[in-house]
Amino acid sequence: MTTELVVDVKNQVQQALAEVEKRNISNVFFVACGGSSAIMYPSKYVIDREAKVLDAHLFSANEFIHRNHAKLGSGSLVILCSHSGTTPETVEAAKFARSKGALAVSLTNEEGSPLALASDVVLKYQWGEEANAFTTNYSVLYQLVFGLLKVVENNEKASIVEESLENLQNVYEKAAALYQSKAEAFGQDYKDEKIIYTMASGVNYGVAYSYAICILMEMQWVHSHAIHAGEYFHGPFEIMDKETPFIILLGLDETRPLEERALEFSKRYGKKLVVLDAKDFDFTGVAEEVQGYIAPLVLNYVLRKYADQLAEARNHPLSKRRYMWTVEY
Repeated sequence: MTTELVVDVKNQVQQALAEVEKRNISNVFFVACGGSSAIMYPSKYVIDREAKVLDAHLFSANEFIHRNHAKLGSGSLVILCSHSGTTPETVEAAKFARSKGALAVSLTNEEGSPLALASDVVLKYQWGEEANAFTTNYSVLYQLVFGLLKVVENNEKASIVEESLENLQNVYEKAAALYQSKAEAFGQDYKDEKIIYTMASGVNYGVAYSYAICILMEMQWVHSHAIHAGEYFHGPFEIMDKETPFIILLGLDETRPLEERALEFSKRYGKKLVVLDAKDFDFTGVAEEVQGYIAPLVLNYVLRKYADQLAEARNHPLSKRRYMWTVEY
């Protein structure tokens, strides 16, 4: 992790928070599509858990525009994300937010993109194998959200989270090494499956959602659905049998009992269960009081290794598309 990149990210976040301080922010809207939306689930959870006054909402970009939330206005902070900065719905959502008087802060990998130009403030994150955990989208978003809580409500966790995120790359690497052989086995064991479900709850649900719609459906053309562990017993558990594959995530947040209950039942009636448990990770350098919030970032990192192995075993690159970016839609 280069010092320059770290300083740059911190400066960008501080610039965004300086704009927040000029406003009387009372609510936050997280707005994006697909995987960019999924990374916002943990931050929504953070505000639900930590905020005393602020309330948070999460919307797919096009619905955000069409729903036209009654609380959207000059007291709103709208946080948007698009990796390329060209997602049409998200670009329009930024314009719509500003037309309502809201402060639009966008995360993107492309500084001069249409989304960047449509926003009040732009936060550029790093991406790819060379990127360090501290400068990636999940981390930059957390720095912004905890900074927001500090500015608006004097929440004291911002510095704790920032320091923990600075140590996160080591946690990533140790977790990936711990699960490497299991990831390789996953690729071989599940390469011919036509459907793979994912399940989690709370702060981890966005990771399951992203893996279902982005990795399995978009990038591998494998049928999937993200099941909330709390909803498992209200319909979805009826499809559990010894032939149906499930990826089940267990985190460290307050909703872990929901995930444990779903796993216990699944073990009784299922056989093809892939379990990633955050309790297995070495969180050295991450403050205990925020490990529940950090766990989904690690789960997501490890799951990406599973995706790499599955793609290799299926001879189906993660970059392969049938419709996206290839036809008009």
